Amino acid sequence: MEYKRFDNTVIVRIDRGEEILEQLAVVAQKENIKLASVQALGATDSFTVGVYDTESKQYHSNEFNGVFEIVSLVGTVNTMNGEFYSHLHMSAGNEKGEVFGGHLNRARVSATCELVITVINGTVDRFRDEKIGLNLFDFGR
Repeated sequence: MEYKRFDNTVIVRIDRGEEILEQLAVVAQKENIKLASVQALGATDSFTVGVYDTESKQYHSNEFNGVFEIVSLVGTVNTMNGEFYSHLHMSAGNEKGEVFGGHLNRARVSATCELVITVINGTVDRFRDEKIGLNLFDFGR
């Protein structure tokens, strides 16, 4: 992985065999990013995405292996209890044009991933909402 920062934008190249969420964490921590939006595209050969069931308060994960293009990867970087936290969703299409996606748990890059981090001046922490079962933005409740 390599990256370059331009004012409030960080351009990242994640290389073959690297895991996207791990590399995002490395960059965010090195650059002291506390709040940002994230977008990316690229290729993956192995990824896991999930869907949250609000009734059972559980994620249902699906694992995919094969040849996939990342057609959309979006999300946020912020903090929870002052520590790095990311929340990303990804959609990836196969050779037939079928697209699968959801909450990103992991994705290994098969060729490259071009990631753009737009840093936002400020901080927004998260709190655990037990009623919903998720970590939500905390605007100073």
